Amino acid sequence: MRSLCLATLTAALAIPATGQSLSPTEKAIAASVSANEQSANALLERLVNINSGTHNLEGVRAVGKIMMEQLSGLGFKVRWINMDEVHRAGVLVAEHPCPQPGQCGKRMLFIGHMDTVFEANSPFQKYTPPAPGSTIATGPGTNDMKGGLVDMLFALKALQAADALRQTGITIVLSGDEEDYGQPASISRRDMIAAARHSDVALEFEGTPRIDGVYYGSVSRRSSITWHLKTTGESGHSSAIFSTGKGAGAIYELTRILDAFRTQLPEPNLTFNVGIVLGGTAITVDEAGNNGTATGKDNVIPPAAYASGDIRTLSNDQTGRIEKKMQAIVAEHLPRTSATIDFGEGYPAMAPTAQSRAVLSILNQANQSLGLAAMPELDPMKRGAGDISFVADIIPGLAGIGATGDGAHEPGETIDLAAQPINTKRDALLIYRLSKIDQKGDLIQAANAAR
Repeated sequence: MRSLCLATLTAALAIPATGQSLSPTEKAIAASVSANEQSANALLERLVNINSGTHNLEGVRAVGKIMMEQLSGLGFKVRWINMDEVHRAGVLVAEHPCPQPGQCGKRMLFIGHMDTVFEANSPFQKYTPPAPGSTIATGPGTNDMKGGLVDMLFALKALQAADALRQTGITIVLSGDEEDYGQPASISRRDMIAAARHSDVALEFEGTPRIDGVYYGSVSRRSSITWHLKTTGESGHSSAIFSTGKGAGAIYELTRILDAFRTQLPEPNLTFNVGIVLGGTAITVDEAGNNGTATGKDNVIPPAAYASGDIRTLSNDQTGRIEKKMQAIVAEHLPRTSATIDFGEGYPAMAPTAQSRAVLSILNQANQSLGLAAMPELDPMKRGAGDISFVADIIPGLAGIGATGDGAHEPGETIDLAAQPINTKRDALLIYRLSKIDQKGDLIQAANAAR
Protein backbone atom coordinates (compact mmCIF):
# COMPACT_ATOMS: atom_id res chain seq x y z
CA MET A 1 0.00 0.00 0.00
CA ARG A 2 2.84 2.39 0.91
CA SER A 3 4.61 1.87 -2.43
CA LEU A 4 1.34 2.47 -4.29
CA CYS A 5 0.80 5.78 -2.47
CA LEU A 6 4.38 6.85 -3.19
CA ALA A 7 3.98 5.98 -6.85
CA THR A 8 0.75 7.96 -6.98
CA LEU A 9 2.36 10.95 -5.29
CA THR A 10 5.43 10.86 -7.53
CA ALA A 11 3.30 10.76 -10.66
CA ALA A 12 0.97 13.45 -9.36
CA LEU A 13 3.88 15.78 -8.64
CA ALA A 14 4.65 15.70 -12.37
CA ILE A 15 1.43 17.70 -12.83
CA PRO A 16 2.00 21.45 -12.46
CA ALA A 17 0.45 22.58 -9.20
CA THR A 18 -2.48 24.95 -9.23
CA GLY A 19 -1.35 28.42 -10.11
CA GLN A 20 1.95 27.33 -11.66
CA SER A 21 2.83 28.28 -15.20
CA LEU A 22 2.53 25.68 -17.92
CA SER A 23 5.37 23.25 -18.47
CA PRO A 24 7.26 23.56 -21.79
CA THR A 25 5.32 20.62 -23.19
CA GLU A 26 2.02 22.16 -22.12
CA LYS A 27 2.96 25.48 -23.65
CA ALA A 28 3.61 23.66 -26.93
CA ILE A 29 0.22 21.93 -26.66
CA ALA A 30 -1.62 25.22 -26.09
CA ALA A 31 0.29 26.93 -28.89
CA SER A 32 -0.64 24.18 -31.34
CA VAL A 33 -4.33 24.58 -30.53
CA SER A 34 -4.12 28.34 -31.18
CA ALA A 35 -2.21 27.85 -34.42
CA ASN A 36 -4.78 25.42 -35.79
CA GLU A 37 -7.97 27.27 -34.89
CA GLN A 38 -8.92 27.99 -38.49
CA SER A 39 -8.26 24.41 -39.57
CA ALA A 40 -10.47 23.21 -36.73
CA ASN A 41 -13.31 25.51 -37.83
CA ALA A 42 -12.96 24.33 -41.42
CA LEU A 43 -13.28 20.70 -40.35
CA LEU A 44 -16.32 21.59 -38.26
CA GLU A 45 -18.02 23.13 -41.28
CA ARG A 46 -17.21 20.06 -43.37
CA LEU A 47 -18.69 17.70 -40.78
CA VAL A 48 -21.82 19.77 -40.15
CA ASN A 49 -22.60 19.96 -43.86
CA ILE A 50 -22.91 16.16 -43.98
CA ASN A 51 -26.37 15.18 -42.84
CA SER A 52 -25.92 12.45 -40.27
CA GLY A 53 -29.35 12.08 -38.73
CA THR A 54 -29.41 8.80 -36.82
CA HIS A 55 -31.51 7.08 -39.46
CA ASN A 56 -29.48 8.44 -42.38
CA LEU A 57 -27.09 5.50 -42.23
CA GLU A 58 -24.97 6.56 -45.18
CA GLY A 59 -24.61 10.06 -43.77
CA VAL A 60 -23.40 8.72 -40.43
CA ARG A 61 -20.93 6.48 -42.25
CA ALA A 62 -19.68 9.48 -44.25
CA VAL A 63 -18.89 11.32 -41.00
CA GLY A 64 -17.28 8.14 -39.73
CA LYS A 65 -15.03 7.95 -42.79
CA ILE A 66 -13.68 11.44 -42.13
CA MET A 67 -13.11 10.66 -38.46
CA MET A 68 -11.33 7.43 -39.34
CA GLU A 69 -9.01 9.25 -41.73
CA GLN A 70 -8.22 11.87 -39.12
CA LEU A 71 -7.55 9.34 -36.38
CA SER A 72 -5.47 7.10 -38.63
CA GLY A 73 -3.29 10.12 -39.35
CA LEU A 74 -2.68 10.43 -35.62
CA GLY A 75 -1.46 6.87 -35.34
CA PHE A 76 -4.67 5.24 -34.12
CA LYS A 77 -5.68 1.77 -35.24
CA VAL A 78 -9.22 2.29 -36.51
CA ARG A 79 -12.05 -0.06 -37.36
CA TRP A 80 -15.70 0.28 -38.27
CA ILE A 81 -18.19 -2.11 -36.68
CA ASN A 82 -21.47 -2.43 -38.54
CA MET A 83 -24.67 -2.42 -36.53
CA ASP A 84 -27.04 -4.01 -39.04
CA GLU A 85 -28.51 -6.13 -36.23
CA VAL A 86 -30.05 -3.05 -34.64
CA HIS A 87 -30.66 -1.15 -37.90
CA ARG A 88 -28.05 1.52 -37.23
CA ALA A 89 -25.00 2.75 -39.15
CA GLY A 90 -22.28 1.39 -36.91
CA VAL A 91 -19.61 2.21 -34.35
CA LEU A 92 -16.12 3.64 -34.86
CA VAL A 93 -13.44 2.22 -32.58
CA ALA A 94 -9.95 3.72 -32.59
CA GLU A 95 -7.12 2.50 -30.40
CA HIS A 96 -3.83 4.11 -29.47
CA PRO A 97 -2.15 1.47 -27.30
CA CYS A 98 0.55 2.46 -24.86
CA PRO A 99 3.94 1.52 -26.37
CA GLN A 100 5.07 0.45 -22.89
CA PRO A 101 2.04 -1.07 -21.18
CA GLY A 102 1.55 0.34 -17.71
CA GLN A 103 3.86 3.29 -18.36
CA CYS A 104 1.41 5.72 -19.99
CA GLY A 105 -0.59 6.79 -16.97
CA LYS A 106 -4.34 6.44 -16.94
CA ARG A 107 -5.84 4.45 -19.79
CA MET A 108 -8.46 6.76 -21.27
CA LEU A 109 -11.74 6.05 -23.04
CA PHE A 110 -13.04 8.87 -25.24
CA ILE A 111 -16.78 8.71 -25.94
CA GLY A 112 -18.76 10.58 -28.57
CA HIS A 113 -21.28 10.22 -31.35
CA MET A 114 -21.43 11.02 -35.03
CA ASP A 115 -25.21 11.29 -35.49
CA THR A 116 -27.58 14.21 -34.95
CA VAL A 117 -31.32 14.55 -34.38
CA PHE A 118 -31.70 16.27 -37.76
CA GLU A 119 -32.70 13.67 -40.34
CA ALA A 120 -32.39 13.99 -44.10
CA ASN A 121 -35.87 15.50 -44.37
CA SER A 122 -35.15 18.26 -41.85
CA PRO A 123 -35.15 21.81 -43.24
CA PHE A 124 -32.13 22.56 -41.03
CA GLN A 125 -29.21 21.19 -43.04
CA LYS A 126 -26.29 23.59 -43.51
CA TYR A 127 -23.55 25.32 -41.58
CA THR A 128 -23.76 29.10 -41.42
CA PRO A 129 -20.58 30.91 -40.33
CA PRO A 130 -20.71 33.78 -37.86
CA ALA A 131 -21.92 37.18 -39.01
CA PRO A 132 -19.30 39.96 -39.01
CA GLY A 133 -18.36 40.83 -35.45
CA SER A 134 -19.91 37.62 -34.06
CA THR A 135 -18.41 34.28 -33.01
CA ILE A 136 -21.68 32.34 -33.17
CA ALA A 137 -22.10 29.83 -36.00
CA THR A 138 -25.21 27.76 -36.64
CA GLY A 139 -25.77 24.34 -38.08
CA PRO A 140 -27.23 20.90 -37.32
CA GLY A 141 -25.12 19.20 -34.69
CA THR A 142 -22.68 22.08 -34.29
CA ASN A 143 -22.53 21.65 -30.52
CA ASP A 144 -24.26 18.25 -30.24
CA MET A 145 -21.76 17.07 -31.03
CA LYS A 146 -19.69 17.68 -34.13
CA GLY A 147 -17.97 20.57 -32.39
CA GLY A 148 -16.96 18.11 -29.69
CA LEU A 149 -15.54 15.73 -32.29
CA VAL A 150 -13.40 18.61 -33.56
CA ASP A 151 -12.30 19.50 -30.02
CA MET A 152 -11.23 15.90 -29.45
CA LEU A 153 -9.32 15.66 -32.73
CA PHE A 154 -7.47 18.94 -32.31
CA ALA A 155 -6.61 18.18 -28.69
CA LEU A 156 -5.00 14.98 -29.97
CA LYS A 157 -3.27 16.87 -32.80
CA ALA A 158 -1.86 19.32 -30.26
CA LEU A 159 -0.55 16.46 -28.14
CA GLN A 160 1.06 14.93 -31.21
CA ALA A 161 2.66 18.25 -32.18
CA ALA A 162 4.18 18.49 -28.69
CA ASP A 163 5.38 14.84 -28.88
CA ALA A 164 3.07 14.02 -25.97
CA LEU A 165 0.61 11.72 -27.74
CA ARG A 166 3.10 8.91 -28.23
CA GLN A 167 3.16 8.00 -24.53
CA THR A 168 -0.60 7.62 -24.03
CA GLY A 169 -3.08 4.77 -23.93
CA ILE A 170 -6.37 5.88 -25.49
CA THR A 171 -9.42 4.09 -26.88
CA ILE A 172 -12.04 6.08 -28.76
CA VAL A 173 -15.57 4.79 -29.27
CA LEU A 174 -17.90 6.92 -31.40
CA SER A 175 -21.44 5.66 -31.74
CA GLY A 176 -23.59 6.29 -34.78
CA ASP A 177 -26.84 6.30 -32.88
CA GLU A 178 -26.64 8.22 -29.61
CA GLU A 179 -29.70 10.30 -30.44
CA ASP A 180 -31.80 7.15 -30.99
CA TYR A 181 -29.75 4.17 -29.98
CA GLY A 182 -30.39 0.75 -31.43
CA GLN A 183 -31.86 -1.75 -29.04
CA PRO A 184 -30.80 -3.88 -27.36
CA ALA A 185 -27.92 -1.93 -25.82
CA SER A 186 -26.16 -5.24 -25.28
CA ILE A 187 -25.43 -5.06 -29.01
CA SER A 188 -25.30 -1.34 -29.84
CA ARG A 189 -23.18 -0.44 -26.76
CA ARG A 190 -21.23 -3.70 -26.64
CA ASP A 191 -17.96 -2.21 -27.91
CA MET A 192 -18.16 0.85 -25.65
CA ILE A 193 -18.69 -1.33 -22.59
CA ALA A 194 -15.86 -3.66 -23.64
CA ALA A 195 -13.50 -0.69 -24.04
CA ALA A 196 -14.42 0.58 -20.58
CA ARG A 197 -13.32 -2.72 -19.06
CA HIS A 198 -9.72 -2.04 -20.11
CA SER A 199 -9.78 1.71 -19.38
CA ASP A 200 -9.39 3.78 -16.22
CA VAL A 201 -11.15 7.08 -17.03
CA ALA A 202 -13.93 8.04 -19.45
CA LEU A 203 -14.13 11.44 -21.15
CA GLU A 204 -17.31 12.22 -23.06
CA PHE A 205 -16.94 14.96 -25.67
CA GLU A 206 -20.54 16.15 -25.65
CA GLY A 207 -21.20 19.81 -24.96
CA THR A 208 -19.48 21.87 -22.28
CA PRO A 209 -22.31 23.83 -20.63
CA ARG A 210 -21.98 27.58 -20.12
CA ILE A 211 -24.55 29.41 -18.02
CA ASP A 212 -24.38 33.19 -17.53
CA GLY A 213 -20.81 33.14 -18.79
CA VAL A 214 -19.67 30.35 -16.46
CA TYR A 215 -18.42 27.04 -17.88
CA TYR A 216 -19.51 23.93 -15.97
CA GLY A 217 -18.12 20.43 -15.58
CA SER A 218 -20.43 17.41 -15.55
CA VAL A 219 -19.73 14.47 -13.27
CA SER A 220 -23.20 12.96 -13.56
CA ARG A 221 -26.02 12.40 -16.01
CA ARG A 222 -29.53 11.28 -15.26
CA SER A 223 -31.13 8.20 -16.75
CA SER A 224 -33.87 8.20 -19.36
CA ILE A 225 -36.25 5.25 -19.01
CA THR A 226 -39.54 4.97 -20.88
CA TRP A 227 -42.68 3.47 -19.39
CA HIS A 228 -45.89 2.21 -20.98
CA LEU A 229 -49.14 1.99 -19.03
CA LYS A 230 -52.25 0.09 -20.13
CA THR A 231 -55.58 -0.01 -18.32
CA THR A 232 -58.78 -1.91 -18.99
CA GLY A 233 -62.32 -1.76 -17.63
CA GLU A 234 -65.83 -3.04 -18.14
CA SER A 235 -67.65 -1.37 -21.02
CA GLY A 236 -71.31 -0.51 -21.06
CA HIS A 237 -73.82 2.35 -20.95
CA SER A 238 -72.48 5.46 -19.24
CA SER A 239 -75.41 5.50 -16.86
CA ALA A 240 -73.84 2.51 -15.10
CA ILE A 241 -70.44 4.14 -14.44
CA PHE A 242 -69.19 3.40 -10.89
CA SER A 243 -71.87 0.75 -10.38
CA THR A 244 -71.02 -2.58 -8.81
CA GLY A 245 -71.37 -4.34 -12.15
CA LYS A 246 -69.46 -1.88 -14.32
CA GLY A 247 -66.94 -0.20 -12.04
CA ALA A 248 -64.87 2.86 -12.93
CA GLY A 249 -63.85 2.22 -16.52
CA ALA A 250 -60.36 2.29 -18.06
CA ILE A 251 -59.91 6.06 -18.25
CA TYR A 252 -60.65 6.69 -14.57
CA GLU A 253 -58.19 3.92 -13.71
CA LEU A 254 -55.57 5.54 -15.92
CA THR A 255 -56.32 8.93 -14.36
CA ARG A 256 -56.01 7.51 -10.84
CA ILE A 257 -52.58 6.10 -11.62
CA LEU A 258 -51.24 9.23 -13.27
CA ASP A 259 -52.44 11.45 -10.46
CA ALA A 260 -50.89 9.10 -7.90
CA PHE A 261 -47.60 9.39 -9.80
CA ARG A 262 -47.91 13.17 -9.54
CA THR A 263 -48.54 13.19 -5.80
CA GLN A 264 -46.55 10.19 -4.55
CA LEU A 265 -43.40 10.00 -6.67
CA PRO A 266 -41.69 13.42 -6.29
CA GLU A 267 -38.22 13.39 -4.73
CA PRO A 268 -34.86 15.08 -5.42
CA ASN A 269 -33.23 14.48 -8.82
CA LEU A 270 -36.31 12.71 -10.20
CA THR A 271 -38.53 13.82 -13.05
CA PHE A 272 -41.36 11.84 -14.61
CA ASN A 273 -43.27 12.88 -17.66
CA VAL A 274 -46.44 11.77 -19.45
CA GLY A 275 -45.95 12.06 -23.19
CA ILE A 276 -49.14 10.58 -24.65
CA VAL A 277 -52.59 9.55 -23.37
CA LEU A 278 -55.27 7.61 -25.23
CA GLY A 279 -58.57 6.13 -24.10
CA GLY A 280 -61.97 5.12 -25.38
CA THR A 281 -64.04 2.28 -26.75
CA ALA A 282 -61.16 1.29 -29.02
CA ILE A 283 -57.51 2.34 -29.13
CA THR A 284 -54.52 1.46 -31.31
CA VAL A 285 -50.89 2.06 -30.38
CA ASP A 286 -47.89 1.52 -32.64
CA GLU A 287 -45.02 -0.79 -31.73
CA ALA A 288 -42.87 2.06 -30.42
CA GLY A 289 -45.71 3.29 -28.22
CA ASN A 290 -45.42 6.84 -29.52
CA ASN A 291 -48.36 7.06 -31.92
CA GLY A 292 -51.95 5.88 -31.69
CA THR A 293 -55.62 6.49 -32.28
CA ALA A 294 -58.69 6.41 -30.06
CA THR A 295 -62.43 6.30 -30.68
CA GLY A 296 -65.19 6.63 -28.12
CA LYS A 297 -68.64 7.90 -27.27
CA ASP A 298 -69.81 10.16 -24.50
CA ASN A 299 -72.38 7.60 -23.38
CA VAL A 300 -70.12 4.51 -23.40
CA ILE A 301 -67.84 3.47 -20.51
CA PRO A 302 -64.35 3.17 -22.05
CA PRO A 303 -62.83 -0.32 -21.85
CA ALA A 304 -59.26 0.64 -22.79
CA ALA A 305 -56.73 3.40 -22.08
CA TYR A 306 -53.02 3.93 -22.58
CA ALA A 307 -50.31 6.35 -21.51
CA SER A 308 -46.54 6.48 -21.88
CA GLY A 309 -43.77 8.72 -20.67
CA ASP A 310 -40.33 8.65 -19.12
CA ILE A 311 -38.56 8.79 -15.79
CA ARG A 312 -35.14 10.35 -15.22
CA THR A 313 -33.10 9.48 -12.15
CA LEU A 314 -29.64 10.23 -10.79
CA SER A 315 -28.70 6.66 -9.94
CA ASN A 316 -29.65 3.17 -11.03
CA ASP A 317 -30.69 2.44 -7.43
CA GLN A 318 -33.12 5.34 -7.63
CA THR A 319 -34.42 3.97 -10.93
CA GLY A 320 -35.13 0.58 -9.40
CA ARG A 321 -36.82 2.08 -6.37
CA ILE A 322 -39.05 4.41 -8.42
CA GLU A 323 -40.06 1.63 -10.80
CA LYS A 324 -41.17 -0.50 -7.84
CA LYS A 325 -43.14 2.43 -6.44
CA MET A 326 -44.86 2.96 -9.80
CA GLN A 327 -45.69 -0.74 -10.02
CA ALA A 328 -47.23 -0.63 -6.54
CA ILE A 329 -49.41 2.34 -7.51
CA VAL A 330 -50.54 0.59 -10.67
CA ALA A 331 -51.53 -2.51 -8.68
CA GLU A 332 -54.13 -0.64 -6.57
CA HIS A 333 -56.99 -1.02 -9.04
CA LEU A 334 -60.29 0.79 -9.02
CA PRO A 335 -63.36 -1.53 -9.06
CA ARG A 336 -63.72 -3.71 -12.17
CA THR A 337 -60.49 -2.42 -13.75
CA SER A 338 -57.00 -3.73 -14.31
CA ALA A 339 -53.69 -2.13 -15.27
CA THR A 340 -50.15 -3.07 -16.26
CA ILE A 341 -46.96 -1.06 -16.63
CA ASP A 342 -43.72 -1.98 -18.31
CA PHE A 343 -40.41 -0.16 -18.59
CA GLY A 344 -38.16 0.20 -21.61
CA GLU A 345 -34.43 -0.35 -21.67
CA GLY A 346 -33.46 3.32 -21.90
CA TYR A 347 -30.29 5.03 -20.74
CA PRO A 348 -28.92 4.15 -17.31
CA ALA A 349 -27.84 6.84 -14.87
CA MET A 350 -24.36 8.19 -14.22
CA ALA A 351 -24.31 8.92 -10.50
CA PRO A 352 -21.75 11.43 -9.17
CA THR A 353 -18.76 9.81 -7.46
CA ALA A 354 -15.69 11.01 -5.61
CA GLN A 355 -13.49 9.58 -8.39
CA SER A 356 -15.33 11.52 -11.11
CA ARG A 357 -15.10 14.67 -9.00
CA ALA A 358 -11.34 14.07 -8.79
CA VAL A 359 -11.20 14.11 -12.60
CA LEU A 360 -13.03 17.45 -12.57
CA SER A 361 -10.50 18.70 -9.99
CA ILE A 362 -7.65 17.75 -12.33
CA LEU A 363 -9.42 19.57 -15.17
CA ASN A 364 -9.76 22.64 -12.96
CA GLN A 365 -6.06 22.53 -12.15
CA ALA A 366 -5.45 22.67 -15.90
CA ASN A 367 -7.92 25.54 -16.16
CA GLN A 368 -6.05 27.53 -13.56
CA SER A 369 -2.71 26.88 -15.22
CA LEU A 370 -4.24 28.20 -18.44
CA GLY A 371 -5.54 31.28 -16.62
CA LEU A 372 -9.15 30.12 -16.93
CA ALA A 373 -11.82 30.17 -14.26
CA ALA A 374 -12.65 27.00 -12.38
CA MET A 375 -15.62 25.03 -13.68
CA PRO A 376 -18.27 24.34 -10.99
CA GLU A 377 -20.10 21.04 -10.99
CA LEU A 378 -23.21 21.14 -13.17
CA ASP A 379 -26.56 20.32 -11.63
CA PRO A 380 -27.54 17.05 -13.37
CA MET A 381 -31.09 18.38 -13.68
CA LYS A 382 -29.75 20.71 -16.36
CA ARG A 383 -28.78 18.09 -18.95
CA GLY A 384 -30.16 14.91 -20.44
CA ALA A 385 -28.98 11.34 -20.74
CA GLY A 386 -25.89 10.24 -22.66
CA ASP A 387 -23.68 7.36 -23.73
CA ILE A 388 -21.19 7.70 -20.89
CA SER A 389 -23.85 6.35 -18.55
CA PHE A 390 -23.47 2.91 -20.12
CA VAL A 391 -19.95 2.70 -18.66
CA ALA A 392 -20.39 4.79 -15.50
CA ASP A 393 -20.64 1.73 -13.27
CA ILE A 394 -17.25 0.56 -14.60
CA ILE A 395 -15.04 3.66 -14.62
CA PRO A 396 -15.25 7.31 -13.45
CA GLY A 397 -15.26 10.21 -15.87
CA LEU A 398 -16.56 13.55 -17.08
CA ALA A 399 -19.81 13.77 -19.00
CA GLY A 400 -19.28 16.74 -21.30
CA ILE A 401 -16.00 18.42 -22.31
CA GLY A 402 -16.84 19.31 -25.90
CA ALA A 403 -18.20 22.36 -27.69
CA THR A 404 -20.19 25.21 -26.18
CA GLY A 405 -23.35 26.51 -27.79
CA ASP A 406 -27.11 26.76 -27.47
CA GLY A 407 -30.27 25.20 -28.85
CA ALA A 408 -29.14 21.60 -29.14
CA HIS A 409 -31.83 19.50 -30.89
CA GLU A 410 -33.49 22.66 -32.20
CA PRO A 411 -33.41 24.24 -35.66
CA GLY A 412 -30.93 27.08 -35.34
CA GLU A 413 -28.57 25.15 -33.03
CA THR A 414 -25.44 27.23 -32.41
CA ILE A 415 -21.80 26.92 -31.46
CA ASP A 416 -19.55 29.63 -30.07
CA LEU A 417 -16.37 29.41 -32.12
CA ALA A 418 -14.56 31.58 -29.57
CA ALA A 419 -15.04 28.78 -27.03
CA GLN A 420 -13.56 26.10 -29.31
CA PRO A 421 -9.87 26.79 -28.59
CA ILE A 422 -10.65 27.27 -24.90
CA ASN A 423 -12.34 23.89 -24.62
CA THR A 424 -9.71 22.21 -26.79
CA LYS A 425 -6.81 23.52 -24.72
CA ARG A 426 -8.24 22.40 -21.42
CA ASP A 427 -9.16 19.03 -22.91
CA ALA A 428 -5.64 18.55 -24.23
CA LEU A 429 -4.08 19.44 -20.89
CA LEU A 430 -6.47 17.15 -19.05
CA ILE A 431 -5.50 14.28 -21.35
CA TYR A 432 -1.82 15.05 -20.91
CA ARG A 433 -2.06 15.24 -17.12
CA LEU A 434 -4.06 12.04 -16.88
CA SER A 435 -1.33 10.36 -18.89
CA LYS A 436 1.11 11.38 -16.13
CA ILE A 437 -0.83 9.80 -13.26
CA ASP A 438 0.21 6.27 -12.39
CA GLN A 439 -2.18 3.78 -13.97
CA LYS A 440 -2.78 2.08 -10.62
CA GLY A 441 -2.85 5.31 -8.62
CA ASP A 442 -5.94 6.70 -6.96
CA LEU A 443 -7.42 9.71 -8.77
CA ILE A 444 -8.46 11.43 -5.55
CA GLN A 445 -4.93 11.19 -4.11
CA ALA A 446 -3.46 12.40 -7.39
CA ALA A 447 -5.83 15.38 -7.57
CA ASN A 448 -5.12 16.31 -3.94
CA ALA A 449 -1.34 15.93 -4.29
CA ALA A 450 -1.30 18.29 -7.25
CA ARG A 451 -3.16 21.08 -5.48
